Amino acid sequence: MAEKGIITRVHTSPLALDAAAWNALLAQQAHATPFMRHEYLAALHASGSAVPATGWHPHYVTLEQDGCLIAACPLYLKEHSYGEYIFDWAWARAYQEHGLRYYPKALVAVPFTPVPGSRLLARDEAARTALLRAVVAWCEEQSLSSLHLLFGSEADMAACKSVGLMQRTTVQFHWKNLAPEGGRFRDFEHFLGALTQDKRKKIRQEQRRVRDAGVRFRWAHGSDIAAADWNFFYRCYERTYLEHGNPPYLSRAFFERMARDMPGAWLLFIAEREGKAIASSLIAVSAYPSSARDQNDFTFPPPAAYGRYWGALERVDSLHFDACYYQPLAWCIAHGFETFEGGAQGEHKMARALMPVATHSAHWLAHPAFADAVEHFLEREDAGMAAYVQELKAHTPFRVAAQRVPNP
Repeated sequence: MAEKGIITRVHTSPLALDAAAWNALLAQQAHATPFMRHEYLAALHASGSAVPATGWHPHYVTLEQDGCLIAACPLYLKEHSYGEYIFDWAWARAYQEHGLRYYPKALVAVPFTPVPGSRLLARDEAARTALLRAVVAWCEEQSLSSLHLLFGSEADMAACKSVGLMQRTTVQFHWKNLAPEGGRFRDFEHFLGALTQDKRKKIRQEQRRVRDAGVRFRWAHGSDIAAADWNFFYRCYERTYLEHGNPPYLSRAFFERMARDMPGAWLLFIAEREGKAIASSLIAVSAYPSSARDQNDFTFPPPAAYGRYWGALERVDSLHFDACYYQPLAWCIAHGFETFEGGAQGEHKMARALMPVATHSAHWLAHPAFADAVEHFLEREDAGMAAYVQELKAHTPFRVAAQRVPNP
């Protein structure tokens, strides 16, 4: 399609996109994350992790003007609702009960990655709105049931509102490197001192159990992560999924590409006992001082870390909490990182000082009656979610209740 000199294209593979142009557009966004890098999206496709065979059909949408990329977004047709972390199973079931087809549906999201950030990449707000309108028009042309934009940024949600998409609020738990008296935490002990006595005692007890079991941690970042460490991590990651009766979402080839194409985006913690590696947690980082060996580093301010993957070959009491929360938080404090995002769901994270924050999605349904029903449902859900967040915040783990936390 062409309108006012703007050309809309739909690409059936991220590998068909100009990587440099995509990444340059991403760098202009206020809420860019490593997970929207072309290298990350291309790895999901090239590794066989997010492809038609797994129910993810790529249809990336781009807007070009005078030969320049002015807007773009990842778009997938989905045959199921796995790997999304915004749950619409009830909507799909209601369609089925009324003899209507819900799948395939359209999704603007990063597969298997519930990290808030920019989804509609654009040079300005006009281009962002034009991109979203083009996506909705394409969904109508394809007679799709619905369009869903997941974990969008503030700018994305503003564009969705202007186009008339319904909005939904969910909750995640994020840690802020913000001491009650102001400034950042000096060290992990300073952080613990800001917590209530019972929370501080619990964390120390859990770390003591790990130490008493003879477990010690080491960490490596970027190109310092050895191939053997990547291989060990994947054994742990794969085992976690298989223990729950499911194959892992991400293939070994995906992480091989991450090690090759985005080394600076990864931080690995390995737990060892008597010199033997027994568990690991992989953290993504959005900013880190580039090293001469990491020529492909791409950093985004402010520095943030993202809890992503974990696994263990041996069971040790409290090891999961230490590997996935306490070690990363101590690292974030030591390296001046501002936030640590704990991923989807999990009220238990509040006991580790990760506080509730609102995350946002937007939805378009083609069927008028269902759209009306979902809109009323979302209004009730939103009111309940706001009350839920306020109730959670009333149980702050910090001694100083006035510590600043993100508002929903």
